[in-house]
Amino acid sequence: MLTRRRFSQWLIGSPLLASSSFSRAAGAAPVPAAQDMGAALSQSRDLLIKGGTVIDPSQNLHAPLDVAVKDGKILQVAPDIPADGSRSVISAKGKIVTPGLIDVHVHIFEGVGPTGVNADQYCLGRGVTTAVDAGSAGYFSIAGFRQYVIKPSATRVYAMVDIGARGTLMGLVGNYSNLDWVNPQLTARAAQANQPDVVAIKARLSKEITGANDLEVLKRALEAAKISNLPLMVHVGDSYSPLQDILRQLRKGDVLTHCFTGRPHGPLDANGKILPEMLECRERGVLFDVGDGGPHLSLDVAEKCLQQQFLPDTIGTDLGGLSYNGPVYDLVTELSKFLLLGMTIDQVIERVTLGPTRMFNFGVELGTLRAGAVADITILEAREGSFIFSDSTGNKRTGRQKLQSVAAIRAGKTYINRSDDV
Repeated sequence: MLTRRRFSQWLIGSPLLASSSFSRAAGAAPVPAAQDMGAALSQSRDLLIKGGTVIDPSQNLHAPLDVAVKDGKILQVAPDIPADGSRSVISAKGKIVTPGLIDVHVHIFEGVGPTGVNADQYCLGRGVTTAVDAGSAGYFSIAGFRQYVIKPSATRVYAMVDIGARGTLMGLVGNYSNLDWVNPQLTARAAQANQPDVVAIKARLSKEITGANDLEVLKRALEAAKISNLPLMVHVGDSYSPLQDILRQLRKGDVLTHCFTGRPHGPLDANGKILPEMLECRERGVLFDVGDGGPHLSLDVAEKCLQQQFLPDTIGTDLGGLSYNGPVYDLVTELSKFLLLGMTIDQVIERVTLGPTRMFNFGVELGTLRAGAVADITILEAREGSFIFSDSTGNKRTGRQKLQSVAAIRAGKTYINRSDDV
């Protein structure tokens, strides 16, 4: 495995634009100018991505279009932008070009316990330009997370503060059993002190973490969220209390993650129907995230929910040290699982671009290729073949299509992918 230092050196120095499948269009015949493109074409461009199929749900775009970048921002999205005047030109022929992918659920506190992985290697290096760490740090360590993960990472990183003081450190069983370590005031204070990098509060309500305290932990987490004026993300699956009791407490803008869990107290009743409380939550504005993580996604449960038109709002991976070698691997593999289950390419792209911006306030315009927005872009390839996907139960299914990242552009800077490693 690459070390963080070696990976960073390799990533920044990558000869991406010289590769045959993803190359600078040097020497190519000039592309004729389209009519009425406006003043933008008279400007020089730092980067031009040509010939791809742009999928941008924020603008209802799904068409062959070029994307021009200048000064780290989107300059223009239009057909047939001339290559002349562009410092770098990338051919995306046969590829999909999207806003930079956003993973709303990762664990990237590298070096602290077994759950943290390197953000640049497993996020940016695999097509994800923005990643949200889901509570790896609690109130006593969030400042350290900000200093040692957020600031040095090339990946755009945000964080949630876990309601437990120790966060997900070591994945400790009974982490919330001592309620003295579950302090809403200190959690809220830490969240406020570390904004804008902190975008939510996190609570994990599985019984191995809470014991019999899950509803009390939820109460305290909601208090911290209210004080800090942030949403709460709640981890469920095998909770001590019935899921219905948890769902009734959630507010508009709060997030339920592991929404397709196959563990006890999941989203379906004994007849395979979605719980009425799940539907009531959606009606009042609660949001739902996949959060696979290895133990938390049942393909059978997900399929039944999708068949009942209950789609997730976001497709977060819950990627970490226990799942990057499978069954999660990376975000594009997770998206491929939902293509297998019947979602369309536009639907899965929406849940990792536009969807996350409805969940969290990132403070900058992400999830879009709109002119003037930050130039975070992902280039994908849809591979055809026979691909095996698995879930937390060991259930395996074979799909005919798998997405693979080709490159990520983060604030106008291009990085090679690593998703072909898995």
